[in-house]
Amino acid sequence: MDGFLRNRPMIGLFAAAAGVALAVGFAGEASAQQRTRLTVYTALENDQLQPYKQAFENDVKDVEIAWVRDSTGVMTARLLAEKDNPRADVIWGLSASSVVLFEKQGMLAPYTPKGADQIKAVFRDSKNPMVWTGMDAYLSVVCFNTAEAGKTNAPKPVSWEDLTKPAYKNQIVMPNPASSGTGYLTIAAWLQLMGEAKGWQYMDALHQNVAVYTHSGSAPCVQAARGERLMGIGFDMRGASEKSKGAPIDIILPKEGAGWEMEASAIVKGTKNLAAAQKLIDWSVTKQANELYNKHYAIVAHPDSKNIPPNYPANAEQSMVKNDLAWMANERERILAEWTKRYDGKSAPK
Repeated sequence: MDGFLRNRPMIGLFAAAAGVALAVGFAGEASAQQRTRLTVYTALENDQLQPYKQAFENDVKDVEIAWVRDSTGVMTARLLAEKDNPRADVIWGLSASSVVLFEKQGMLAPYTPKGADQIKAVFRDSKNPMVWTGMDAYLSVVCFNTAEAGKTNAPKPVSWEDLTKPAYKNQIVMPNPASSGTGYLTIAAWLQLMGEAKGWQYMDALHQNVAVYTHSGSAPCVQAARGERLMGIGFDMRGASEKSKGAPIDIILPKEGAGWEMEASAIVKGTKNLAAAQKLIDWSVTKQANELYNKHYAIVAHPDSKNIPPNYPANAEQSMVKNDLAWMANERERILAEWTKRYDGKSAPK
């Protein structure tokens, strides 16, 4: 009995500790229950999803991301189909031309993120408040195999116009714009640079030198790198990657300028989680977020993120043509129908 009495303070201490542990457990459970779950639609690559989610959730403790991911075309069609009954809260990592199309349809909630004034002007929607925010940009380049050129003394092109020269007959490969975002941004740039009539005339002439239209934006630079073709019209990061692997290619930014597209973020109109959605859009413009983008793209929104990969072409950002994203979005169906009618005969089998 005396031993029991002597141990009563210790028993009380154990009880108190158990009570604290129980309280902490309940608090943790309550905290988890209080987290807002955002449905985020994206076309980001699969290997980007977990790092982006983890970094955001580490910084913003009361919000979690539930990704819904597919290709740009599929996600664009899905969002349009859900226009009258939206299921997404946020778009994070979809082509800006698609996002601008949603804006035209009244599907987005205007919001200017905190820190938007710190990012480059080209990545900011011009409206006030902003409706969308750019993240990163990718552009079209020519990958030219110097070893193959040496065999026939083929000249190195310096302009888009050069690609119509007879010396390049059946020596060029480029992406089909109906199936490749890189292909579409390329022909959209030509039509904007040259005007509609001259743009189609140019593509008629170029078509004589194209061996095949691929269904991938990566394939043209890969084929040029392997020496399967003299040159490929592809996108910037793939060209740099192939050259860094030792491929004998020059990456050319044609003197007229390079077509480009960007990925963007926006809030879906009608979301029941507006405050949480705004927190994600705020975070998406931070330097930390841009450093994640910069692991996959050389050109990103924040001026202090400057991770340029080896062999990336100099002055790429300065070569970006004046690009009307709204025009790209609005005219896409018409342009692709015309392109398919004229040139699809040389497309690679699907």
